[in-house]
Amino acid sequence: MIVSPSILSADFSHLLDDVLDVQEMGAQYIHIDVMDGHFVPNISLGPVVLESLKGKCSVIKDVHLMIDEPLKYAESFKKAGADIITFHYEVVSDVKFAIKKIKELGVKVGISIKPKTDVKVLLPYLNDLDLILIMSVEPGFGGQKFMENSLPKIKFLAEERCKLGLNYLIEVDGGINLETAKLCKDNGCDIAVAGTSIFKASDRNKVVKGLLEL
Repeated sequence: MIVSPSILSADFSHLLDDVLDVQEMGAQYIHIDVMDGHFVPNISLGPVVLESLKGKCSVIKDVHLMIDEPLKYAESFKKAGADIITFHYEVVSDVKFAIKKIKELGVKVGISIKPKTDVKVLLPYLNDLDLILIMSVEPGFGGQKFMENSLPKIKFLAEERCKLGLNYLIEVDGGINLETAKLCKDNGCDIAVAGTSIFKASDRNKVVKGLLEL
């Protein structure tokens, strides 16, 4: 399992130290949750936070735009160091165009859906995507309980990937710990996003290593 610790749960007074810590433990990605207070009822990180890490760590910067206007800000996040930019299906009127514009920035592109969105809406776009992020909580706040209705979506995407011969990565975010990550892995998930269960753990290394070994 690829581990993508969500820095929303990190200690922002020692953000680089926390990132380097999980990197040393084997985390391959970090997850950057961007919220605008419109699409989701919270406000979080801007490009300046990501830029503060640029050139100082080797993990893949996995940026999740939970915002109403992803194309307006995608270039700023690319310049700040994003390797992957994921936008929400629910906020764009032309998904193909959004995918194209983000790819033109020279980054990988992902799409995410909220828990109540039917995964089959993504079928026309599977061939164009590098990553699909399934939200297993309502986006906006950390620490929520995992929603098991995400599991059939993960399984569906894994089956479609195999059937169509594609290689997009399947990522899950929300309520992820060792138990829920195992459920996701068993259904075909590749990347586990975990915030609270990693950064607030009494033994952070045990959690990261446990996720890696799934």
